[in-house]
Amino acid sequence: MKFTRVQNYWNRQALVKYSFIVIIVVFVYQAINIHSKQVNGASLQNEASNKAEKTLTENAVRGNILDRNGDILAIDLIQKRVNLDPMIIQDEYIPLLAEALLIPIEEFKETIENKRANERKYFIVKKNLKVTDPILKNIAKLKQKKQWLEVCETKLISPSNNLIDKAKLLIGIEPEIKEKIEKKSCDDKIIAGVAIQSSGFRYYPKTESIAPLLGRTNNNYIGVFGIEAEFDRYLAGVNGVKIMKDNKSSSNIYHQAEIVRELKNGENVKLTIDSDIQFHVYNAIKEQAEFHEADSASAIVLSPNGEILALANYPSANPNDRKSFDAEEYRNRVLADKIEPGSTMKPFTMLLALDKGVITATEDELIDVTERIGNHRPDEKYTEITVKLILEKSHNLGTINISERLENEDFYNAWKKLGFGESLGLMPSIENPGILRHFSTWGLTDKRSVSFGHGPMNTNLAQLARAYLVFANDGALPALKLIKDGNIDTKKQQVFSPESTKRIAEILDSVASMKGSGYRAIIDGYDVAGKTGTAEMVIDGKYSKEGQKRTYFVGFSPVINPKYIIAVRLDYPKKCFVYWDPTLRNRCEGSNSAAMAFKVAMERILINDLEIHSKSES
Repeated sequence: MKFTRVQNYWNRQALVKYSFIVIIVVFVYQAINIHSKQVNGASLQNEASNKAEKTLTENAVRGNILDRNGDILAIDLIQKRVNLDPMIIQDEYIPLLAEALLIPIEEFKETIENKRANERKYFIVKKNLKVTDPILKNIAKLKQKKQWLEVCETKLISPSNNLIDKAKLLIGIEPEIKEKIEKKSCDDKIIAGVAIQSSGFRYYPKTESIAPLLGRTNNNYIGVFGIEAEFDRYLAGVNGVKIMKDNKSSSNIYHQAEIVRELKNGENVKLTIDSDIQFHVYNAIKEQAEFHEADSASAIVLSPNGEILALANYPSANPNDRKSFDAEEYRNRVLADKIEPGSTMKPFTMLLALDKGVITATEDELIDVTERIGNHRPDEKYTEITVKLILEKSHNLGTINISERLENEDFYNAWKKLGFGESLGLMPSIENPGILRHFSTWGLTDKRSVSFGHGPMNTNLAQLARAYLVFANDGALPALKLIKDGNIDTKKQQVFSPESTKRIAEILDSVASMKGSGYRAIIDGYDVAGKTGTAEMVIDGKYSKEGQKRTYFVGFSPVINPKYIIAVRLDYPKKCFVYWDPTLRNRCEGSNSAAMAFKVAMERILINDLEIHSKSES
């Protein structure tokens, strides 16, 4: 057979040749143009590089709060939750997933269908799971390769482009849109749309017994009350920040991490608090506040060196309950409330007078109480009274009589050394240091009223408790301490002489006896000393006319070489009874309310202290 060239053969060959060259030129031009094209000020190459970078934040673990013995008071714990995307969960896996989640299959199917109908892509099916929860193990097992199921999918796909369509695309011409076709494929696949997520939460093992002191964190994990807020900068730590980049070396792709900020976990904060003592004290004031129908109660326990062993407030809240919140339940009344301490200041008036030599505080020294002084009239019980009897009976006129022998400046200097009117530096953001007006501003009655805890001074319960540390330190006063850092501050302010302090301590021993106003603070088998106090509450700048009072008892045990100093306060107790008849109502005073709370708290502490033996064991 003989082939012959058709007519115009060379013209047609040239057309094909030149068309091919044009296509190649257009393709090269487009490739170069795309490579160098600027997008938002950056080349596509740089844009791709930027998209290959990912910023990762590593959350710092918040530090723990510990008591003096290392027991945990606040800790970060991890919870798990199972999150589903109902839109991509394969139908083949729904029965197995229901079993893994411990949910009835039909119920789970119905739930998934409802979520799909509403196009819900985010559904937390289980939350607040412990890391040991069997559901998490079930999910992990379900994702193992040997558990994979055959999953069939039907997709609508567009037919692939032929050479002509591809050529059109190269020169910028859109080809005709073709109708999509269905394509079914089946393959073994892992379950999709199931994720296990972690979330941290702050947990307080001691619950409400210490909540007002510790405070809590908010939803952003920032301390908003108490120790959590005061020491947030130490507890919180610093989140780490990394930039992950995709780099290619030869045929391998690897991730390179650039650290922008180092991760620094939070520091632990160790308190001087003893959680066992805290528990006993909180429950004691709670019981007594409820029994006496008081609005609130507070207490603080000190060791002789000034370490705070317990700081309790009632009412309180369970900080683990995030559903409800009342700021009053987190109020640290021991530090934040300004109070007039009443007759609990009388021992210091006697100490000052004894040091100044204006009294001897002996049994044969008699104080005349027959003359009126200011608004204070004689009573019908006594004409002459001893210093011991003044403190035992909390006698106002006898106290004022002795105060008349002292100068305003004497009181001011002694009260200043005791720390009144100055911050303790424990939790500055909430502490109310009270007031001690300078003696140059005092009127005629100020010296008289300051001698029994009123007038030109007010304070907080922690300052009041600290003043009583002179009875455990031979008249000297150490600083208070709430953070246990191993460094004991041995500096002390000498306020009264050791001899005077010992004598007044012996007298305070008799206050907590059947002869004294603190008779309800007696603890069988143990030595107790202390002083009652009662003060009218100040409401809107004026003393209450409704009988609203604060009652106090501040005491220590043992009397010689005290180990525990406790100050207790009840706010507006309304139900009190006489000692000899538990059904006979009486007006509420420190002797029949706060003294009882002190007794319950101190007794529980002493009984559980193996180093202190009762007198009956001696």
